[in-house]
Amino acid sequence: MPKDTGIGASPKRREDVRFLTGDGNYTDDINVHGQAYVHFLRSDVAHGRITSIDTAEAGAMPGVVRVFTGKDFEGVGSIPCGWQVTGRDGKPMQEPAHPVLAQGKVRHVGDPIAAVVADTPAQARDAAEAIMVDIEDLPAVVDMKAAVADGATKVHDDLENNLCYDWGFVEDNRDAVDKAIKDAAHVTTLELVNNRLVANPMEPRVAVGVWEKGTDNYTLYTTSQNPHVIRLLMGAFVLGIPEHKLRVVAPDVGGGFGTKIFHYAEEAFCTFAAKACRRPVKWTASRSEAFMSDAHGRDHVTKIELALDADHNFTAVRTETYANMGAYLSTFAPSVPTWLHGTLMAGNYRTPLIYVNVKAVFTNTVPVDAYRGAGRPEATFQLERVIDKAARELGVDPIELRRKNFITEFPYATPVAVEYDTGDYPATMDKLSEIADLSGFDARRKESEAKGKWRGLGVNCYIEACGIAPSNLVGQLGARAGLYESATVRVNATGGITVMTGSHSHGQGHETSFPQVIAEMIGIDESMVEIVHGDTANTPMGMGTYGSRSIAVGGSAMVRAAEKVVNKAKKIAAHLLEASDSDIELKEGKFSVAGTDKSVAWGDVTLAAYVPHNYPLEDIEPGLEETAFYDPANFTYPSGAYACEVEVDPETGQVTIERFAAADDFGNVINPMIVSGQVHGGIAQGVGQALLENCSYDSEGQLLSASYMDYAMPRAADLPMFTVDHSCQTPCTHNPLGVKGCGEAGAIGSPPSVVNAVIDALHSGGCKIDHIDMPLTPSRVWAAMTGAAAAGHGTAEGRSVGGEV
Repeated sequence: MPKDTGIGASPKRREDVRFLTGDGNYTDDINVHGQAYVHFLRSDVAHGRITSIDTAEAGAMPGVVRVFTGKDFEGVGSIPCGWQVTGRDGKPMQEPAHPVLAQGKVRHVGDPIAAVVADTPAQARDAAEAIMVDIEDLPAVVDMKAAVADGATKVHDDLENNLCYDWGFVEDNRDAVDKAIKDAAHVTTLELVNNRLVANPMEPRVAVGVWEKGTDNYTLYTTSQNPHVIRLLMGAFVLGIPEHKLRVVAPDVGGGFGTKIFHYAEEAFCTFAAKACRRPVKWTASRSEAFMSDAHGRDHVTKIELALDADHNFTAVRTETYANMGAYLSTFAPSVPTWLHGTLMAGNYRTPLIYVNVKAVFTNTVPVDAYRGAGRPEATFQLERVIDKAARELGVDPIELRRKNFITEFPYATPVAVEYDTGDYPATMDKLSEIADLSGFDARRKESEAKGKWRGLGVNCYIEACGIAPSNLVGQLGARAGLYESATVRVNATGGITVMTGSHSHGQGHETSFPQVIAEMIGIDESMVEIVHGDTANTPMGMGTYGSRSIAVGGSAMVRAAEKVVNKAKKIAAHLLEASDSDIELKEGKFSVAGTDKSVAWGDVTLAAYVPHNYPLEDIEPGLEETAFYDPANFTYPSGAYACEVEVDPETGQVTIERFAAADDFGNVINPMIVSGQVHGGIAQGVGQALLENCSYDSEGQLLSASYMDYAMPRAADLPMFTVDHSCQTPCTHNPLGVKGCGEAGAIGSPPSVVNAVIDALHSGGCKIDHIDMPLTPSRVWAAMTGAAAAGHGTAEGRSVGGEV
């Protein structure tokens, strides 16, 4: 029987009441008395030298408080990058300055040149349009390979070239991998593109800066996934504000998907301008602004080679990737194609030799950073696509090829420097076969053929690294911040509990699932537990929410703090019961003396903690509040197997997803309903990448997909009802909850499943096509089919169809 409360139960999300009734408190809902509004004048060219800016007319317009340009920020710090990568030559990456407002040059369409602060948004916008800017156009570099060619125009004049770093991993494996591929019985090669994406959370970014004259204190209200990190980066490295004088508040946040992790120039501007203008300053992004100012995701071009022996065992993997950084380095951008990507290239398989080369490239485009999955989807897509191609070349079943090479013994140290602690990949594949009814696929294919459609089946396995840690390791890898998490558990006199967490919720359901953990530990009703997050003034220093770390890292900190509370409460209970605290048990909200019927209720003990009339004062202080910081010993490693069935219309190239199933191993599951919802959302985003979404630029750096007229998002009609299962649970061995994380899985496992299914469908119709780059729009699929027909159904060996860089 399903549980009604505690860990493993599925109570409805308590936060949804306010969200669904319009009572959420988002950043744009915050209006401070006397606030002004800012409008940014953004570059409409991708690359150019600013020769003059005339703000006189704009500054004299009605309602204008002040006009700012890059000159106002001379002496102000650069927007910092939070991760340094060292190249295979031993040199640190090239790290250009990133000014709050452009200084000297503009480097991408959307680069902010000037900003107008005015009494109303309309006045600020009108005045911004009156600013006269003269820009000398310079050649734009958009294609990554062209950007690193000799003689290419440099995005940053003070850098040696446009190559941020040339990273090799594991460099000691390189020669052995080359030899293994040379000596292999079979080598499959595939070139592919991981298309650039725009995150598109429901709530655009907003920032409200406030400065208090009497105290010289600053407050920034912002749409952020990690307010403490924003306070640290902006205060220490950009504006020079001591942390104790700067408060950052992230209230309800309407989705993030990674794009709200980073510190953005607009946040620094509003905070700076609040003092300069002596009044609060607010900025709310329009959707078109978001397209050219929010960090984009993915954008990799890769060649991958898989070597196999005569028995079809994987012997080596070699990849070469060009990863787009855009015009500037966003907060965690350097880590995404390296440590979050290269370390996952073993996947679920026993591959003894792996070498990953990544060239990170500056281009005249919007900066690229983490997007749901962050490096893990890119690694999985490469590996799972080349395995499918290898199975087709060898004439073997793609599922059996995967099964043959599964890792089956744990812990397992991969050749790319990580150790998987637990997993059961055959079990998730077995579960997938059951819930997807793979045995019935042939019959369904015949039904589709009878309707004139081609049906294909695509299967994919994935593993990801979540809860990135520990701090001492990531510090060695280039992280400029710790990756621990924190929690304070405050018990009130009447027994209610307030948990202040450094994690942040922007759709994950923390206010529901976190209380389930605390309530189960103590044996009280979940309604007695309140979660507080998002305000640096009343939460302990934490690293925020991303990388599926909330329950594995934030939840573990919460458990450790609660354990301290319980241990102290046991001492108080022991005093009240005249027993030794070592004999005290806590169960179902009561402290009992083991082996007796003597007990005292949770509420009586908590009251005694604050009304210490009968209290062991000589031993412990009054009160019941504890803080814990938790730094994980290792990543967690969720894994799973996905299956997608599609129909392809041979007349039009239209792809329709008919069935989709996901079997995931998330370790112990706190709230199955919330986990299922996370998987559903991830699959939807992965399907969007596979079939619809594509952020593209022309050769001059103009953003061609700058609105929903040109950028296609998945709708409900594009998706079937998903079948999801997370009953295959191998608990994590190194955190107190045995959890692994679930938020990114769907976005990792779905793109290769969809593409594998489409390629299978085309083969069933006689089109011997090995690969089509995402998104598999009808025009791309139709072009691939007609191209294959014109070539007599010849195999497009190693060729990407429609894969623009």
